[in-house]
Amino acid sequence: MTLADLGDLSAAIRAEVAKAVVGQEDVIDHLLVALFAGGHVLLEGPPGTAKTFLAQCLAGALGLDFGRIQFTPDLMPGDILGSNLFNFQTSQFTLTRGPIFHELLLADEINRTPPKTQAALLEAMQERRVTLDGEVHALSDRFMVVATQNPIESQGVYPLPEAQLDRFLFKLLVPYPSAEEESRIVTQYSTGRTAPKPADLGIAAVTDADRLAQANRVVASVTLADSVVDYVVRLVRATRETGDLVAGASPRAAVLLAGAARARAALDGREYVIPDDVKALATAVLRHRLLLSPAAEIEGKQVEAIVGALVEGTEAPR
Repeated sequence: MTLADLGDLSAAIRAEVAKAVVGQEDVIDHLLVALFAGGHVLLEGPPGTAKTFLAQCLAGALGLDFGRIQFTPDLMPGDILGSNLFNFQTSQFTLTRGPIFHELLLADEINRTPPKTQAALLEAMQERRVTLDGEVHALSDRFMVVATQNPIESQGVYPLPEAQLDRFLFKLLVPYPSAEEESRIVTQYSTGRTAPKPADLGIAAVTDADRLAQANRVVASVTLADSVVDYVVRLVRATRETGDLVAGASPRAAVLLAGAARARAALDGREYVIPDDVKALATAVLRHRLLLSPAAEIEGKQVEAIVGALVEGTEAPR
């Protein structure tokens, strides 16, 4: 596979998703970057903005095995991972696999379950494996978590632990559609009595496991110059030195930002990363990893504005 082939593949994926999802081009672009960078994504937006539907359509276009967990306050870790159950007929324990053993896992309303249950995802998201009763079970190389949460609810929700947030490559804000897009949505979906299904809307897989593996090798071959690495490191370290933040980004953030910049460069058809790739992805990579200081909260400062100022204030290589 060449860079041109990767561009054609990404265009085909976008075209399939666009059959069902109206607008949200920027969110889809970031999802593709996360896919080819091997990262997980947290989608935050008001109800009814197609967060869940978008994940279903993406899985359909990619031909990935799709699984969904509806997070609730009474959800237990075993409901996510599965468990070893004793089979009285064979007098042996049999592994009953949980939904985490799918390739694209939708963690719907992830902030509705306590941190104890959210922690069940940590090993899977970091190492793509699950440990049950001391036995390690590998997950697919294509394993990807797309989580959703509603920002306007405060009842019955739990904040995501910092360790959990740090494992998401991006936190994407899903906005309301424009007036024109909303008119198209109403026209397209107002006749149905049930929720639409991607397959019923003509979404079909345009790739397979082999082509996705080839695409990942193309992304890995993109050149990341030492000067760009230095820029990424200085930008991430700057988040730990500003008085507006009590907690900056981790070294993992720097690694993920560099990997995402590689994927963005490849999707743009370039064999090398430029500082603009880093700048374009910095907010999505950093916004959920930073904690405002009490003074900054009182002044009404926003994390996105602080990241933007740090990007502007960090000298980029020429």
